[in-house]
Amino acid sequence: MSERMFDVVVVGAGPAGSAAALTAARAGLSVALVERGPHPGSKNVYGGVVYGRVLDELVPQWWEQLPAQRWITRRSTMIMTDRQAVTVDVRAEAWGGPPYNGATAFRADLDGWLAGLAEEAGAVLVLSTVATGLLRDPDGTVRGVRTDRPDGDLTAGVVIACDGVNSFLAKEAGLFTGRDAAGHNSLGVKETLALPREVIEERFALRGRDGLDMEILGCTRGIPGGGFLYTNLDSLSLGVVVGLKGLADSGVRPEELLADLRAHPSIAPLVRGAELKEYTAHLLPEGGYDTMPELAGDGILVAGDAAAMCLAAGVWLEGVNFAIGAGMYAGRAAAEALARDDTSRAGLTGYRRMLEESFVLADHRRLRRVPGLVFSDRVQQRYPALLCDLAEEFFRVDNPRPKPGLGRLLRSTASRHGVRLRHLLSDAVTGWRSFG
Repeated sequence: MSERMFDVVVVGAGPAGSAAALTAARAGLSVALVERGPHPGSKNVYGGVVYGRVLDELVPQWWEQLPAQRWITRRSTMIMTDRQAVTVDVRAEAWGGPPYNGATAFRADLDGWLAGLAEEAGAVLVLSTVATGLLRDPDGTVRGVRTDRPDGDLTAGVVIACDGVNSFLAKEAGLFTGRDAAGHNSLGVKETLALPREVIEERFALRGRDGLDMEILGCTRGIPGGGFLYTNLDSLSLGVVVGLKGLADSGVRPEELLADLRAHPSIAPLVRGAELKEYTAHLLPEGGYDTMPELAGDGILVAGDAAAMCLAAGVWLEGVNFAIGAGMYAGRAAAEALARDDTSRAGLTGYRRMLEESFVLADHRRLRRVPGLVFSDRVQQRYPALLCDLAEEFFRVDNPRPKPGLGRLLRSTASRHGVRLRHLLSDAVTGWRSFG
């Protein structure tokens, strides 16, 4: 392997890496796709929602090939306290047909499919191989990677680092200078709960391949984070995602939070009788735009979780679509730079331009204030109880007393939960500026 020379070496056969390898290989470049697992997806524990429209540019009519479990036709956002829950539930029949809005999928299936497409395009898949460091020219330009194989150096014109959260390659390249990405990492813990397909469809009011995506706030004992419940064909994915610092400071173990969620009055009937098949945990980069590293250096690009491209914006929790998009643009930028014979940082600036012109950085930039809002003490500790109490009191019938006005209820409920109206207004303005 030490004698092989590739145009591009991609490290990590996740969605970002496989999209980068696929794009670069289709451009006629020689590509090595390095994966530390025995097969793509072997080390991934993700069972969540994939938003596939980004694949329009890569795989025409991708929905005919995507290894989807269910197509999301129902999207719910639940806010809860220990004994209450308020849910906004959206159903859209149009989401149940091409080109679809989202799908539940398992990463072991998704990663294998994407990496297979890259192989079909000509990329060389190098399995069970760890990239242990960067190869550099005397001037510091990255010229490949070292691996844990004997004589396993891989030289290349461009290295694309898609090696996941806490990317060692991006750090070694100095792309995280002055940025505290690790301080914004979260821990996701998930149970895969088996239920017969017909029970899932009856219990969640679904038909055929229709599916539910439920995001939850207020289920983490005030620790910054949230929860989720996704329907697969014959199983459920139930989990929580919490900030590492908040979790450590609390002294609470993540499995306790998951047990709380499973036993909640609004969740327990949905998971009743389910059999635990798998318990998994995974780190997520949720700091958003302001915690991203430099995206290009001399001879190197970084994409996906390695570039902190997970969007944690409360009502939206997305990562795979941003990873695929970034990987695709990284492959294109590498091809353009190699065609010009300029793989310096300046020669690779086309990558950031492509990202800024696409949803990848446009969405992250517009929503850059949202992680700070969503993970704030008020949103995590006060607002769930305030909103649940407000809804409960608004719909409670207290005859013969007349119905109270909503404004009066809001003022009294906010006061009871220690929320000043000016703070509520300030947070509403921040939310409007981001989502509006």
